[in-house]
Amino acid sequence: MLKWFECEEENRQNIISSKIRLARNWNEYVFPSRLSSEDASQMVKRLCDGLEDLGEKDGRVYETAYISELSELDLRALKERRVLNASVLERKAPMAIMVSQKEDVSLVFNATDHIRIQALSTGLHLHQLLKTANEVDDFINARFSYAFDDKYGYLTSFPTNMGTGMRAAVMVHLPSLSLGKKFSTILSNMGRFGVSIRGAYGEGRENYGAIYEVTNQKTMGQTEKELADLVGKVAQQLNDQENQVRGMTLKNHRLEREDEIYKSYGVLKYARRLAMKEAMTYLSQLMAGISDGLIQTSEPCSVYRLMLGIQTANLQKLSDRPLGKEELDEARAKYLREELPDLL
Repeated sequence: MLKWFECEEENRQNIISSKIRLARNWNEYVFPSRLSSEDASQMVKRLCDGLEDLGEKDGRVYETAYISELSELDLRALKERRVLNASVLERKAPMAIMVSQKEDVSLVFNATDHIRIQALSTGLHLHQLLKTANEVDDFINARFSYAFDDKYGYLTSFPTNMGTGMRAAVMVHLPSLSLGKKFSTILSNMGRFGVSIRGAYGEGRENYGAIYEVTNQKTMGQTEKELADLVGKVAQQLNDQENQVRGMTLKNHRLEREDEIYKSYGVLKYARRLAMKEAMTYLSQLMAGISDGLIQTSEPCSVYRLMLGIQTANLQKLSDRPLGKEELDEARAKYLREELPDLL
């Protein structure tokens, strides 16, 4: 079965993916930061046992694992694929994960909060993901009562997550807009609308790949639908601005753009060694070229899948032994040569 990021979606332009995350806590236990190891182990086991039939409800096939049973490499690879976040890798406490085969739905137990529900997809589908997350949320709440206050909403470990306990996020590709002098001003102005925008693989000019994540800053005072609408609207505005800038470049410098994109493809397809920075830069250019119709591959190509595939841990998992930096650069180039389709 294909992972969610391996599915190529038509007409998504510069919007790569959407995510809905819900933070919940079980009212029988104190927050994770105050939970003893013994109580944490008991809670995690009860959650795993009580939700083992989730797949019968939503038709997905889930795998459950205790975090302590997974290798550091597996954990880092899951982080690179956005299933886990950094807090899980840093936390030393009993934890578990349930993840669907497509990795589009996942549950993490006893991380920052007792339960984290996450739904992912390609393209801009926040409301569809919210529906999926809410269905899982209802299934859990029918068996485990949440910590909830009539005034403050869902109670979470961090006050900034209270209320809906929801984070909506959209990943957008902004290779042209981010080069403009006014880009930092655009990002700052977005804060007035209640959203934050950060680089997915670094900050500012060091964000290799030019991919940015748009997410809501507040979780209280608005409904889940309103927050999803807000994040989706801002992501669409950034997408439109990117297309406007790119359209002007195509109009005035089409040959230069085509030359840049075909050179990028050539390096990706034939290089024998590629560092992360240059590989992400060339893939970003290829992604823009495919989106603009300047270059066509012989079969559908999910460039974002390739971006995830060349990350260190996921690349390392393809090898039967630990790889040094130069060996990783060689493996990265080999992976792209094999996975990148030919041109039409």
